[in-house]
Amino acid sequence: MVRVCTLPFRLMAVDYGADLIYTEETIDFKMIRSIRRDNEALGTVDFIDKSDGTVFFRTCDKERNKVVFQLGTSNAQRALEVGKMVEPYVAGLDVNMGCPKEFSIKGGMGAALLTQPEKVRSILTTLVQGLSIPVTCKIRLLPTLEETIKLCKIIEECQVAAIAIHGRTRVERPNHPNHNDMIKEIAQVLTIPVIANGGSKEISCYEDIDKFRNECGAASVMLARSAMWNCSILRPEGYLPLETVIETYLRYCIQYDNPFTYSKYAVQNMLRELQDTIRGKAFLETQTLQEICAIWYLDDFFKSELTRQNQARKSINFEVKNGKTALPPSADHVKIEKREVDGQIVVEMPIQFIRGNFNNADLPKMLLNTHIFRNELDGPHYSHSVVDKFFSASVVVDGVKYASTLREKSKRYSEQGAATVCLHALELVGKTYGFSPAEGARKYQHILNTNANVKRQSNESNIQDVKVEKEADWKKRKVETSNVKQTNEVSQEENYR
Repeated sequence: MVRVCTLPFRLMAVDYGADLIYTEETIDFKMIRSIRRDNEALGTVDFIDKSDGTVFFRTCDKERNKVVFQLGTSNAQRALEVGKMVEPYVAGLDVNMGCPKEFSIKGGMGAALLTQPEKVRSILTTLVQGLSIPVTCKIRLLPTLEETIKLCKIIEECQVAAIAIHGRTRVERPNHPNHNDMIKEIAQVLTIPVIANGGSKEISCYEDIDKFRNECGAASVMLARSAMWNCSILRPEGYLPLETVIETYLRYCIQYDNPFTYSKYAVQNMLRELQDTIRGKAFLETQTLQEICAIWYLDDFFKSELTRQNQARKSINFEVKNGKTALPPSADHVKIEKREVDGQIVVEMPIQFIRGNFNNADLPKMLLNTHIFRNELDGPHYSHSVVDKFFSASVVVDGVKYASTLREKSKRYSEQGAATVCLHALELVGKTYGFSPAEGARKYQHILNTNANVKRQSNESNIQDVKVEKEADWKKRKVETSNVKQTNEVSQEENYR
């Protein structure tokens, strides 16, 4: 659930009935080098990576009694240090001993611990004895039932609160069947609660969750992919329409300033095959959280919440400084500052290069090169600096240096940002250039908006010519409780189309 189980998704899971919610796995070294910040604007506690300034763990009071911090570690003392850092803010700490990914294995974490019982004992015992919150762990099956039971007995002796068991081995993948029978055998010989995991392929409704639990003889069930696809599977009353789930998730993303890339990734996993519809393709074109929200008609909510957050932060450019959450609509909303440094004239403005805002023929460096060539100017001369893994670039044209005050994650993008500043300073482009999508840069969003406008202008209840319905009830619907299972996906897809 990397990039999915951030605060917005966890809060939605709580709303839909989850008893416990787990964070993404966080590596001990990353947590140890972080700094904690009370975010008064959002009402959260943030842990920030000092190397790049990103928030990688954000939590709030609403989830305090339900959130379990998932830790990747291979060292007992580092694990305890992390445990002490998060202890006041979480309901429990879980050690991931089942991740089969290469980065975990090479670091001696995750599934690498399955064959190191004494290290497992050391880590868990240290945590149980050193923390006041419950400690759990998650494992995968070993090659044989006997080996797995032996390891589980060692874990039980460490007095952990529970053990989660994924019913596949380290080398098996989701296409392999989950060994429910082996989980049941293990649960029968342990005295601590067993949490069954790995059954998403056989869970398509709320009733299937309890069926899976019974087949595994477990105390509870841990869901990943089936909840990621439609989190309302957690509701005893049944599924909600997918668009309702997405809207709920996006509202939390706005409220808690979730990173654009994480938000988009989570919605992609909800849409799945619906990404091939017009709405889905328009969504794939998005480059900011604001654009995603527009597709789900949350424009007004986004703007009002952003205004509230900015007032709390007392920083008008916060949404820009934090990356691709939103950009001002034009250069009129930012300052172009000119100053002299050691005899060098420097022109700066805050703008971030968003590739999707440009057509191939109007990229900033291309336009600047053309201007320099036609006017026989000196340049362009680019230079770079790297700060905490982020790039800053400047470009000198005819003796004047131009630079964006915002950093980029790539050298190429930082150069495009510097070129954009030059184009605006020389008034070679319009005020919205780089701030808003160029005409034609959002093909499917344009189709979606055009068809929506046609529908609004028509008084007919059913417009045959319109392939994409805006579904006016998305804006003013009162969601009716639905017990519809995944078999209704066909009709749901028709609504998207």
